Amino acid sequence: MVPSKIYRGGRKTPQVDPDEIVHHLQALHPRHPPSQVPGGAGSHLTAFSTPYASQRDIPKYRIPHDGAPADTVYEMLKDELDLDGRPNLNLASFVDTYLDDRARRLMAENMPKNLADNDEYPAMLAISHRCVSMLAHLWGVQKGEQAVGSPTVGSSEAVMLGGLAMKRRWQERRREKGLDALRPNILMGANAQVALLKFARYFDVEARVLPVSKESRYVLDPKRVREKVDENTIGVFVILGSTYTGHYEPVEEIARLLDDMQKEKGIDVPIHVDAASGGFVAPFTHVGTAGQKWNFELPRVVSINTSGHKYGLVTPGLGWIVWRDQSVLSRDLVFQLDYLGGTEESYTLNFSRPGAHVVVQYYNLIHLGFSGYREVAENCLANARVLSQSLEATGWYTCVSDIHRRRAAASGPARGKRSGGDDGKETEEDEEETSAAYHPGLPVVSFRLSDDFRARYPRVSQETISLLLRARQWIVPNYFLPPGENETEILRCVIRVNMSFDLLDRLVADVVEVTESLMRREEEEGKAEAKEEGRGRVDVLGLLREQHLRRKPMVKTGKGKERFRQVAEEAKEKVEETRGRMKEGIHRTVC
Repeated sequence: MVPSKIYRGGRKTPQVDPDEIVHHLQALHPRHPPSQVPGGAGSHLTAFSTPYASQRDIPKYRIPHDGAPADTVYEMLKDELDLDGRPNLNLASFVDTYLDDRARRLMAENMPKNLADNDEYPAMLAISHRCVSMLAHLWGVQKGEQAVGSPTVGSSEAVMLGGLAMKRRWQERRREKGLDALRPNILMGANAQVALLKFARYFDVEARVLPVSKESRYVLDPKRVREKVDENTIGVFVILGSTYTGHYEPVEEIARLLDDMQKEKGIDVPIHVDAASGGFVAPFTHVGTAGQKWNFELPRVVSINTSGHKYGLVTPGLGWIVWRDQSVLSRDLVFQLDYLGGTEESYTLNFSRPGAHVVVQYYNLIHLGFSGYREVAENCLANARVLSQSLEATGWYTCVSDIHRRRAAASGPARGKRSGGDDGKETEEDEEETSAAYHPGLPVVSFRLSDDFRARYPRVSQETISLLLRARQWIVPNYFLPPGENETEILRCVIRVNMSFDLLDRLVADVVEVTESLMRREEEEGKAEAKEEGRGRVDVLGLLREQHLRRKPMVKTGKGKERFRQVAEEAKEKVEETRGRMKEGIHRTVC
């Protein structure tokens, strides 16, 4: 019997169940009775000479009765995981995808160690404390303060802990005054990452999500903070590096506003800085936060979190939370444990967790040092600037992020020096421009099709551009800006340490080629519509075939920035050529 078609959601279009088709065909052509080829019994010549090669699919929803040879299972899983995107071409993620060989060795050697077993692994505990101390000093802990902190499973857990500490501190103060503590609220911008919203929902705190705007650079607007703060506000989440556009929120300005409100109304509202990405970027770049304070130099900042697995250069699974002093972490949140052989203190949500990531974090801090992290951050920003400028030079795109735009009043060294010729002396030619001349932010390029391009090519969608780049293995997401500006779609590229200049060269070329293919297709459809009305949907499969036929390797006619200037000039010429054809009336239906 042929598998039936399934109609879902009242649709007339049938939905085919591929699993049902495969199982039906397998049943029609059995090669051996199942009893003669058990999954884990008998010898086999290769990993692919077992029943799983052609007679059975890998168990998906229930544990199989019999096991299978290890090499077979390994190959099956490896092959299935090959369907994933390539991590180094995943420009959607802030998460680090690169470890050097020695870091990998340390990770593997310490994989079995549980960070919760402090008494059993005292050296790992000591390394954890050292990392917390280094971060506290990096973030400006003040003399006389005793900073405390902990590694966490990513910034999500760290944000939860920072929010919990502020909530408990607010509750204790309210009860001391004989006031109720039943309606806590917390403020954040609409650009907040979902972990901040999870904190509010999971721990019964009203989330006051404030709209963002183009004028506020799509981040938290201090004026709106003043409007929403009241006696039940436990704190404000301020983000150092928006995931949408990479902009830093104005921590110092918000802190001053809260200082003024305390003087006027007696309301003491602390700040937790979510520096998931910015915590390992802002302290090291020449531009920093353009002279604005953001860390423990501001008394109102009580805690900061970051992700070691982002620009801390550790692979996924590590975050950090640091409180400026023991006094801001309620003792009610600290548990003392003694059943593992010694007395330990715990103030994390997770208990058992891997310790190897902490070791790799310490390795990076010692191996790279301040200058090494600065070099990484400056390189990422430099590449992000080149990508931004290249995209805008085509005339087809405009950037919503600002790290490529020069500041009116730049402070700090606008140029840095590197070692020069064979004699090791530094020369004028060896000076490199630094981030100090530009607006601060994360190495993120958020861009959209320009208004002029949209007017001339209204059918070209950013979603299609994202899809066609995915066909070339680049993962470049397309999504809407936060509520308040959510009529604007953006494409976003996160530039990480493993984005080399050559790889950036290829990315720019692919974006240009994909855009050109869409422009050509719309021109062809425009001609067809002049003869036959009602046609003109984008044929994505046709575009993919066209790309495959047209795609050529990059011709290396120059190096570095000269290559990008060449790409930009070629793109401009094609835009002018297209405009000429449109003036001649060929493209009237599109205009």
